[in-house]
Amino acid sequence: MIARRVREAHLALVLLTRLPLPRLRDPVPSIGAAAWAFPLAGLAVALIAAAIGLICLALNLPAPLVAGFCIAAQVLATGALHEDGLADFADGLWGGTTPERRLEIMRDSRIGSYGTIALILGLGLRWQALAALAGHPTVMCLALVTTAMSSRSGASILLATIPAARSDGLGHNARDAGKKSAIIATFFPILALLGIAVYAGPLVLPLMFIMTGVTLWLVSRLARARLGGQTGDVLGATQQLIEIVGLTTITALVF
Repeated sequence: MIARRVREAHLALVLLTRLPLPRLRDPVPSIGAAAWAFPLAGLAVALIAAAIGLICLALNLPAPLVAGFCIAAQVLATGALHEDGLADFADGLWGGTTPERRLEIMRDSRIGSYGTIALILGLGLRWQALAALAGHPTVMCLALVTTAMSSRSGASILLATIPAARSDGLGHNARDAGKKSAIIATFFPILALLGIAVYAGPLVLPLMFIMTGVTLWLVSRLARARLGGQTGDVLGATQQLIEIVGLTTITALVF
């Protein structure tokens, strides 16, 4: 059991990061089976970003640069996987008139106006929130960890609750993700939230749950109505949106 869970966590890290990890030997677990470990991949990315942020603070860099380097670390650690999903999701949602055409647009490697605007807004909002939190190093690090984990648990929840929109791709290959995986994935961010509640106050717990839930509900409604289900890009967009909402919520409570 433990060996299987370790292999599933290894697969989650391979899928969701660009960390130099050894290849998995056969038999490789299914993506759906590894969905519970998505938050652990987020933890790895957040720890890298937090370490870079603390180094920047030790060098007395101004808050905007600290935030910029934190985001750069996240992007490099994931290969901009989730940012790409956000851009494709935005282009697909408003760039076509039928689900088939929207899915086709989302597979196009070129980025459109909606995707560009989504990227600018997404990166800008994260940048501003982290710059505001840079004056509170402990809170900044806990915010990075909390939002990285909760946003990826959100992706696990979507996998368990929404059918795949395509007959191939990540969303289809992970279609066997069950409610048990989603419940386990939700457990990890709760531990991180308990840590940040010490600094941001007890309201952070219910507010983060509410805001994450509302974000998931909105993405779910959009994905079902306009695409017919979830895809890898929808999961990436979900991660980005929950992270943005989470950072904004924590920043509002701290200030």
